[in-house]
Amino acid sequence: MSTLPVTIAGAGPGDPELLTMKAYKRLKAADLVLHDALVPPLLLNLVSSEAELVNVGKRCEDGQDQEIRQEHINSLMIKTARSGCRCVRLKAGDPFVFGRGVEEVRALLEQGIDVEVIPGITAGIAAADLLHIPLTERNRMHSVVFCTGHTARYSKSQFGAVAAQLLEGSSMVMYMGLSGLEPVAARLIELGISPGMPVCAISQVSQPRQQLLYGTLADIGSITRQSGMATPVVFIMGEHCIPVERTLSSGIAAHPGLKVYDSDIATKPV
Repeated sequence: MSTLPVTIAGAGPGDPELLTMKAYKRLKAADLVLHDALVPPLLLNLVSSEAELVNVGKRCEDGQDQEIRQEHINSLMIKTARSGCRCVRLKAGDPFVFGRGVEEVRALLEQGIDVEVIPGITAGIAAADLLHIPLTERNRMHSVVFCTGHTARYSKSQFGAVAAQLLEGSSMVMYMGLSGLEPVAARLIELGISPGMPVCAISQVSQPRQQLLYGTLADIGSITRQSGMATPVVFIMGEHCIPVERTLSSGIAAHPGLKVYDSDIATKPV
């Protein structure tokens, strides 16, 4: 029995219409789909009815040993490929953006199994596009920093490098940062970042209950805490990281707002 290649595909931010055509084709042809917990049911509905769906989602602080869980995922991919079945590892967002995609590629190649990686739209990029929040702009912002809430535990030199980028006008996109937001904000302010720097918090990007909260570095923590914002949340901050619509009126305000995402898929069957 021949060993088939494994596909590691990015599911995108959640809206099925933002999935790539190549990923869609692989899902339709799959025998087994190993998916993240963050992949929504609407997207899983695209999988062939003949395929087996297995939730192998990893969540931080869920009490599970993440290394053991990752080893289990790797073994499932290897076993399926060697059995001659088509395996798709469906990962939220983009496989190589804080998704352990490269670890899975390495594990497969070390076992002599070919692997195909299909890019997905990462939540930070999707949030910026959908809510008209600039990440780069001519003559204003020339670079973007992508990080996670673990930034709060960076060493002094590591954190200083991040703060320096913001001070120079870069924008910053922070994933998995809801619990670490206030420590990160406090450290940034200590290093000279203005407490009034605009910050946008976007929950459930591209999904029917997408929500936008906006404020400043000084108060976005209390705003998100009081709102009971649902995870997953991505944060976008920077001197010019303001939804375009707000720059056309009175500028950013330090109170919550709501932006519901209008998906064609959300209201009709796939």
